[in-house]
Amino acid sequence: MPNVYVEPQPKGHKEGSHIEDYVVEDHADHVLFTSKTQHEAIEWAKKEGHHPLVARVRHENDKKTPGHWRAA
Repeated sequence: MPNVYVEPQPKGHKEGSHIEDYVVEDHADHVLFTSKTQHEAIEWAKKEGHHPLVARVRHENDKKTPGHWRAA
């Protein structure tokens, strides 16, 4: 079961700004799925056999740093 990352879009938005949607990405930043809610993105990833991870802190989301992510 590969890890995938659920991230809000647009990337790099300021705290408190509007989140347009959520994407499920692989380790190489390829978008696998887009949804309007984080919950829907997580559920899709699980249904597809992935292990979804979400950022612990919104602006700390380096995929190469395991401590920036937690299981959803």
